[in-house]
Amino acid sequence: MIAGLGAGVLAYAALVLATGLERLAELVVSARNARWSFARGGVESGRGHFGAMVALHTGLLVACVVEVVVADRPFLPWLGWPMLALVLGSQGLRWWCISTLGPRWNTRVIVVPGLPLVRRGPYRWLSHPNYVAVVVEGFALPLVHTAWVTAVAFTVLNAWLLLGFRIPAEERALRLAVGPGRDAGTA
Repeated sequence: MIAGLGAGVLAYAALVLATGLERLAELVVSARNARWSFARGGVESGRGHFGAMVALHTGLLVACVVEVVVADRPFLPWLGWPMLALVLGSQGLRWWCISTLGPRWNTRVIVVPGLPLVRRGPYRWLSHPNYVAVVVEGFALPLVHTAWVTAVAFTVLNAWLLLGFRIPAEERALRLAVGPGRDAGTA
Protein backbone atom coordinates (compact mmCIF):
# COMPACT_ATOMS: atom_id res chain seq x y z
CA MET A 1 0.00 0.00 0.00
CA ILE A 2 2.79 2.46 0.87
CA ALA A 3 4.39 1.91 -2.55
CA GLY A 4 1.19 3.18 -4.19
CA LEU A 5 1.21 6.47 -2.30
CA GLY A 6 2.76 9.53 -3.86
CA ALA A 7 5.75 11.37 -2.44
CA GLY A 8 3.51 14.23 -1.30
CA VAL A 9 1.26 11.92 0.70
CA LEU A 10 4.27 10.20 2.23
CA ALA A 11 5.78 13.56 3.16
CA TYR A 12 2.47 14.57 4.73
CA ALA A 13 2.28 11.27 6.63
CA ALA A 14 5.82 11.97 7.90
CA LEU A 15 4.68 15.42 9.10
CA VAL A 16 1.74 13.86 10.95
CA LEU A 17 4.03 11.19 12.41
CA ALA A 18 6.47 13.91 13.57
CA THR A 19 3.53 15.69 15.20
CA GLY A 20 2.62 12.44 16.96
CA LEU A 21 6.19 12.03 18.20
CA GLU A 22 6.10 15.61 19.46
CA ARG A 23 2.95 14.74 21.39
CA LEU A 24 4.74 11.77 22.95
CA ALA A 25 7.54 14.13 24.01
CA GLU A 26 4.88 16.32 25.63
CA LEU A 27 3.60 13.33 27.58
CA VAL A 28 7.11 12.62 28.89
CA VAL A 29 7.48 16.25 30.02
CA SER A 30 3.97 16.18 31.45
CA ALA A 31 4.62 13.04 33.51
CA ARG A 32 7.82 14.55 34.92
CA ASN A 33 6.02 17.79 35.72
CA ALA A 34 3.10 15.93 37.34
CA ARG A 35 5.54 14.26 39.74
CA TRP A 36 7.02 17.71 40.54
CA SER A 37 3.57 19.18 41.18
CA PHE A 38 2.27 16.30 43.29
CA ALA A 39 5.47 16.37 45.39
CA ARG A 40 4.58 19.99 46.23
CA GLY A 41 0.95 19.32 47.10
CA GLY A 42 -0.46 19.66 43.58
CA VAL A 43 -4.16 19.02 43.14
CA GLU A 44 -5.62 17.59 39.94
CA SER A 45 -8.93 18.82 38.56
CA GLY A 46 -11.02 18.07 35.50
CA ARG A 47 -9.90 14.46 35.13
CA GLY A 48 -13.25 13.47 33.63
CA HIS A 49 -12.66 15.14 30.27
CA PHE A 50 -9.01 14.12 29.86
CA GLY A 51 -9.72 10.81 28.13
CA ALA A 52 -11.93 12.54 25.57
CA MET A 53 -9.15 15.03 24.87
CA VAL A 54 -6.60 12.26 24.36
CA ALA A 55 -9.00 10.43 22.03
CA LEU A 56 -9.74 13.59 20.06
CA HIS A 57 -6.08 14.51 19.61
CA THR A 58 -5.16 10.94 18.65
CA GLY A 59 -8.10 10.87 16.27
CA LEU A 60 -6.88 14.09 14.65
CA LEU A 61 -3.57 12.51 13.72
CA VAL A 62 -5.14 9.32 12.38
CA ALA A 63 -7.93 11.13 10.52
CA CYS A 64 -5.48 13.50 8.82
CA VAL A 65 -3.75 10.63 7.03
CA VAL A 66 -6.86 8.50 6.51
CA GLU A 67 -8.79 11.34 4.87
CA VAL A 68 -5.91 12.24 2.58
CA VAL A 69 -5.45 8.61 1.47
CA VAL A 70 -9.09 7.46 1.32
CA ALA A 71 -10.56 10.64 -0.19
CA ASP A 72 -7.49 11.21 -2.40
CA ARG A 73 -7.06 14.77 -1.15
CA PRO A 74 -4.57 16.80 -3.18
CA PHE A 75 -1.81 19.04 -1.93
CA LEU A 76 -2.72 22.56 -3.00
CA PRO A 77 0.37 24.77 -2.65
CA TRP A 78 -1.63 27.99 -2.14
CA LEU A 79 -3.27 26.35 0.92
CA GLY A 80 -0.71 23.77 2.02
CA TRP A 81 2.33 26.00 2.46
CA PRO A 82 0.59 28.67 4.58
CA MET A 83 -1.00 25.91 6.69
CA LEU A 84 2.40 24.31 7.19
CA ALA A 85 3.71 27.67 8.40
CA LEU A 86 0.82 27.83 10.87
CA VAL A 87 1.53 24.27 12.06
CA LEU A 88 5.17 25.17 12.71
CA GLY A 89 4.18 28.44 14.39
CA SER A 90 1.72 26.62 16.64
CA GLN A 91 4.52 24.24 17.69
CA GLY A 92 6.70 27.22 18.51
CA LEU A 93 3.95 28.77 20.61
CA ARG A 94 3.25 25.45 22.35
CA TRP A 95 6.90 25.01 23.38
CA TRP A 96 7.11 28.67 24.43
CA CYS A 97 4.20 27.95 26.79
CA ILE A 98 5.89 24.79 28.06
CA SER A 99 9.19 26.56 28.69
CA THR A 100 7.48 29.56 30.31
CA LEU A 101 5.53 27.43 32.78
CA GLY A 102 8.48 25.11 33.37
CA PRO A 103 7.61 22.32 35.80
CA ARG A 104 4.12 23.77 36.24
CA TRP A 105 3.11 22.93 32.64
CA ASN A 106 1.06 19.78 32.18
CA THR A 107 -1.33 18.09 29.79
CA ARG A 108 -3.53 17.53 32.84
CA VAL A 109 -4.99 20.22 35.10
CA ILE A 110 -2.68 20.06 38.11
CA VAL A 111 -2.23 23.16 40.24
CA VAL A 112 0.07 23.63 43.22
CA PRO A 113 -1.89 25.67 45.78
CA GLY A 114 -0.26 28.90 46.82
CA LEU A 115 1.89 29.44 43.76
CA PRO A 116 1.19 32.71 41.97
CA LEU A 117 -0.12 32.72 38.42
CA VAL A 118 2.46 33.02 35.67
CA ARG A 119 2.30 36.44 33.97
CA ARG A 120 5.32 36.29 31.65
CA GLY A 121 6.05 34.87 28.22
CA PRO A 122 2.85 34.43 26.20
CA TYR A 123 0.87 34.59 29.47
CA ARG A 124 1.48 38.36 29.49
CA TRP A 125 -1.12 38.67 26.74
CA LEU A 126 -3.34 35.58 26.97
CA SER A 127 -4.73 33.46 29.79
CA HIS A 128 -4.53 30.24 27.79
CA PRO A 129 -2.01 30.66 24.95
CA ASN A 130 -1.43 26.92 24.69
CA TYR A 131 -5.01 26.54 23.45
CA VAL A 132 -4.33 29.05 20.70
CA ALA A 133 -1.63 26.64 19.54
CA VAL A 134 -4.02 23.68 19.82
CA VAL A 135 -6.78 25.44 17.86
CA VAL A 136 -4.44 26.61 15.09
CA GLU A 137 -2.76 23.23 14.76
CA GLY A 138 -6.16 21.52 14.78
CA PHE A 139 -7.30 23.19 11.59
CA ALA A 140 -3.92 23.83 9.96
CA LEU A 141 -2.44 20.32 10.15
CA PRO A 142 -5.31 18.72 8.20
CA LEU A 143 -5.42 21.58 5.72
CA VAL A 144 -1.74 21.15 4.84
CA HIS A 145 -3.05 18.39 2.56
CA THR A 146 -6.69 19.60 2.19
CA ALA A 147 -8.20 17.19 4.73
CA TRP A 148 -11.03 19.65 5.28
CA VAL A 149 -13.49 17.19 6.86
CA THR A 150 -10.94 16.41 9.57
CA ALA A 151 -10.23 20.13 10.05
CA VAL A 152 -13.92 20.95 10.52
CA ALA A 153 -14.70 17.94 12.72
CA PHE A 154 -11.69 18.50 14.98
CA THR A 155 -12.38 22.23 15.26
CA VAL A 156 -16.00 21.70 16.32
CA LEU A 157 -15.25 18.89 18.78
CA ASN A 158 -12.20 20.68 20.18
CA ALA A 159 -14.21 23.89 20.72
CA TRP A 160 -16.84 21.89 22.59
CA LEU A 161 -14.20 20.26 24.83
CA LEU A 162 -12.15 23.41 25.41
CA LEU A 163 -15.01 25.82 26.03
CA GLY A 164 -17.35 23.40 27.76
CA PHE A 165 -14.92 21.50 29.96
CA ARG A 166 -11.19 22.17 29.84
CA ILE A 167 -10.92 25.95 30.18
CA PRO A 168 -13.67 26.13 32.86
CA ALA A 169 -11.87 23.35 34.80
CA GLU A 170 -8.57 25.24 34.59
CA GLU A 171 -10.16 28.53 35.61
CA ARG A 172 -11.81 26.93 38.65
CA ALA A 173 -8.58 25.17 39.66
CA LEU A 174 -6.52 28.36 39.32
CA ARG A 175 -9.04 30.44 41.33
CA LEU A 176 -9.01 27.88 44.14
CA ALA A 177 -5.21 27.59 44.11
CA VAL A 178 -4.53 31.33 44.17
CA GLY A 179 -7.42 32.08 46.52
CA PRO A 180 -9.76 35.04 46.70
CA GLY A 181 -8.20 38.45 47.00
CA ARG A 182 -4.67 37.15 46.64
CA ASP A 183 -2.35 38.83 44.14
CA ALA A 184 -1.66 36.55 41.20
CA GLY A 185 1.93 37.82 41.04
CA THR A 186 4.36 37.54 38.15
CA ALA A 187 5.92 34.13 38.58
